[in-house]
Amino acid sequence: MEEQIMETLKQVYDPELDISVVDLGLIRKIDISAEGDVKIDMTLTSPACPMAPQLIEAVKHMAGKAEGVQNVDVHMVFRPPWNANTDPTDSGKFQLSML
Repeated sequence: MEEQIMETLKQVYDPELDISVVDLGLIRKIDISAEGDVKIDMTLTSPACPMAPQLIEAVKHMAGKAEGVQNVDVHMVFRPPWNANTDPTDSGKFQLSML
């Protein structure tokens, strides 16, 4: 189920960078209970991101579309801080290099 959730989250884009939250490496951890309750630890490229509430809602909405998901809870984490050199996927790093 985690893989399916990650696939749905590839449709959530950072509005300023236009790169998915998955490719940016913003999804830190996904825990799934046997009942289908999902807890997602997520970070932001900046703790002061003005779009944080919209990103959280988009992540909740898209993760909730995965088969078997009952409830989604998103927690913001900022330790360790997001790092553009290590956190993005290879695709995310490539996309960032194009900006």
